[in-house]
Amino acid sequence: MTLLRHHDFRLLWTTQTLGQFGAHFSRVGLPLVAILALDATAFEAGLLATFQTVAFLVVGLPAGAWVDRRRKRPVMIVANLGRGLLLAWVPVAAYLGVLSLTQLYVVALGVSVGTLLFETAYVSYLPLLLERGQLVEGNAKLESTRSVAQVGGPTLGGYLIQWLGAPLAVLTVAGGYLTSAVVLCRIRMRESVPARGTDRHLVREIRQGLSFVFGHRSLRALAVSGALFNLGVFVTGTVVVVLLAQQLRIAPGTVGLWFAVGGLGGLVGAFLVRRVSARIGPGPAVWVGMAVAGVSGLVVPLADADWRLWLAGAGNALVSTGLVINNVNSMAIRQQLCPQELQGRMNATIRFLIFGAMPIGSFLGGFLGERVGLREALWVGAGLSLVAVLPVYFSPLRTMRGDPGDDDPGTDRSSTRPGRRERRRDPDGVGSR
Repeated sequence: MTLLRHHDFRLLWTTQTLGQFGAHFSRVGLPLVAILALDATAFEAGLLATFQTVAFLVVGLPAGAWVDRRRKRPVMIVANLGRGLLLAWVPVAAYLGVLSLTQLYVVALGVSVGTLLFETAYVSYLPLLLERGQLVEGNAKLESTRSVAQVGGPTLGGYLIQWLGAPLAVLTVAGGYLTSAVVLCRIRMRESVPARGTDRHLVREIRQGLSFVFGHRSLRALAVSGALFNLGVFVTGTVVVVLLAQQLRIAPGTVGLWFAVGGLGGLVGAFLVRRVSARIGPGPAVWVGMAVAGVSGLVVPLADADWRLWLAGAGNALVSTGLVINNVNSMAIRQQLCPQELQGRMNATIRFLIFGAMPIGSFLGGFLGERVGLREALWVGAGLSLVAVLPVYFSPLRTMRGDPGDDDPGTDRSSTRPGRRERRRDPDGVGSR
């Protein structure tokens, strides 16, 4: 059965799409609010970008253990409601004349917590919703909408900021998050409450997630590689907004369009990912995608207020192409190598490392941009992203051409089937509980 006919997957896909549009708008839109409405400096814009992802670094590990103890769908609903209400405060504060950088920092921090909970819950929810053989297709579809959001989010956001003003444009994002919470309520599948052992202990459960990831060569390589890449790409992403909007005086709509060009590369990656994976295998697809992204990122620091702006945009597009190929295969490998009862902690551990690098990269980008110069900071970011291919290349992933459980020594085949004893199927093929 094609996933387009899978009722619950369609709804999850819809809410994830709305969330991705919100996330990609916010990462460009909130710094533009700070720069255009509040005259923020490069360091202040970098600090705001830091707050947008800092939850993954500060509470990422306990969040994984917490999500493992709970049903995933209610967590996603509450997370989206929280993100929507927080962002709705920005235009209200602007209308009242009280909007400040401090308030933007608080909003960004709260949205960061909501994003952490939603992302941790939905990647752990997907293996419950789909069969094992559907995970690559499901992740590819979810990643394709991430790429569409990379195109549409910044473009729409840039022009909305240009037409409506920066604070009011944020209201559209808030509406998207609130709508996605309503959509989630219509999913039919009902999870069973995770078993609660008498000896459950938060620190012990966090340690189990850490031990599982760092004791597994393939998962460890994926985590380290992703962390290095995100460290570099968030140095670049933080600085390039300031370079385009402040130093090069590019209009907000054009800034959004520049980021949208990068998102088009993600659409190409989503179109190619299943063919690449089938042709060379999921493991090689991981490092090949990372290599394409790292090499292409060397063009971004060349951006200027002429034809080089779009040359850098084309390089950014190829970064997105390689990154989508990497992400889809990485996610499917992670989901298949991990038993369902550890999915939340495994995902939280890896996201703690991968997403925890984001606020560090944003802070480093703002610091370097202010101290050594914007272009120099862009070269640092490009270099960090380039070396990220090494951990996955020098790992079992380089030759993992079949099912991860077949090619990865030491994997317990019986424990990698996600949620099989917990599910039953209804006549339409949709999981019920």
